[in-house]
Amino acid sequence: MGRLAHDAAETLGRRSVIFRKRSAAKDSAAGSPAPPGHQDAAKHSLWRNAFRNDSLLLYAFGAAILIITGLVFWSYYTPEWRDYQDEFQELVAKKFGPERAAQSPRGLQQIWVKDLDRVDRCTTCHQGMEWKGLEGAPHPFKSHPQEILKKHPLNQYGCTTCHGGQGYATDMESAHGFIEHWEEPLLGKQVSDLYLIKDRKAMMQMNCNVCHRYDRETTGADYINQAKLLIQTKNCRACHMINGRGGVIGPDLAYVGDKSPEQYDYSRLLGVKTAFAWHVSHLQNPKSLVPETVMPNFNFNSKDAQSLALLVMSWKRANIPASYRPGFKLAESQTPEEAEREKQMLTGEGAFFVKKGCFACHSVSAFDIKSAAAIGPDLSFAVSDVQSRFGKTLEDFLANPTGTMAVVLSTQIQLTNEEKQEAVAKMKSAYEKKINAQAQAADQALKNAAAKPSPSPKK
Repeated sequence: MGRLAHDAAETLGRRSVIFRKRSAAKDSAAGSPAPPGHQDAAKHSLWRNAFRNDSLLLYAFGAAILIITGLVFWSYYTPEWRDYQDEFQELVAKKFGPERAAQSPRGLQQIWVKDLDRVDRCTTCHQGMEWKGLEGAPHPFKSHPQEILKKHPLNQYGCTTCHGGQGYATDMESAHGFIEHWEEPLLGKQVSDLYLIKDRKAMMQMNCNVCHRYDRETTGADYINQAKLLIQTKNCRACHMINGRGGVIGPDLAYVGDKSPEQYDYSRLLGVKTAFAWHVSHLQNPKSLVPETVMPNFNFNSKDAQSLALLVMSWKRANIPASYRPGFKLAESQTPEEAEREKQMLTGEGAFFVKKGCFACHSVSAFDIKSAAAIGPDLSFAVSDVQSRFGKTLEDFLANPTGTMAVVLSTQIQLTNEEKQEAVAKMKSAYEKKINAQAQAADQALKNAAAKPSPSPKK
């Protein structure tokens, strides 16, 4: 009996447990709340899991902050320029002795040029700029040519005024300016090689001319000097306003260097897409970039085009004190010969063709009007030339021009009916004058030939 009672009790107990579990399951499925003890246990379990996950995130974030802080301190206390200064001291110690080496400055060096609003830190690495005896040292320790520093001392001009680059920067890549969003890189070998310019210092002449804009010739600026000579010999002022003088057929070039690179149309430009490359290509073949232009092709070679591109890009609005401009001249002066020549052309018989801009392409030799470009025929012979080439009279041609002249007379040189009549009269006068001159020359040649004694017959 005792054994049976014990077994019965166990069976009832097991059934009771099973019943409670099933009941709990049903209550849970039906949405009945769990007992308070079960709710507390579940909450504690959730908090433990959440804390465990958040702790991992916090530990990871803290580790990242420590690493970043360490890198910042490491880069601050071991900058690139500190290595250059150590190397410079070693170089000076070997060449001049430890006492001289101890005099070399340490830490960030800065030049502030108030008049030019410049702050340059280039001498932090280029410490040998004003030292004598380091002319043959490697960069960045090499001395700057002293004859240039005598006229352009560092404390008055700084470094980037002439050389370009980013003066505020303290690492080489940023200081040399070959970084995004900086438009004034170091104008040295790297940029010259990019544009295939043989002289690695040529690009820097663009900055030189900002101050020397009104010089006829600047010592050491061969490319700029060549460009200024081309401006005179090709008579660019016939169409363009340059330094306060010139024509209005072409765009005013006074401050073309301020034009933003984004304003150029590079769709027809091959190779490097920059403002300088655009100017070089345009100067060598204007119609290749601007098909509708009336600018003639002067057949410039590469050096001529590069020189002119450097010159036009140097023409900027520069807030430069007058004392920085050689001779304090704020306008380009003419030679007496140029002034007399310009006066004769503007007041003589051919003044009409000068004032209207015709002489940009055409000479009028009968009136002593000489075109530098000379891409069109001499208008002294327009009477016969137009008839033979187009089968028209001058009056008909000006009324209904063809070819290039149709573009020029509709866009660049627009003449009223009265001005067309004046132009015809002037060209007929020039033709008559030229024919008379040729007739006189022929008569004189005949007289000279008749005056010569005939050779005696050979015996």
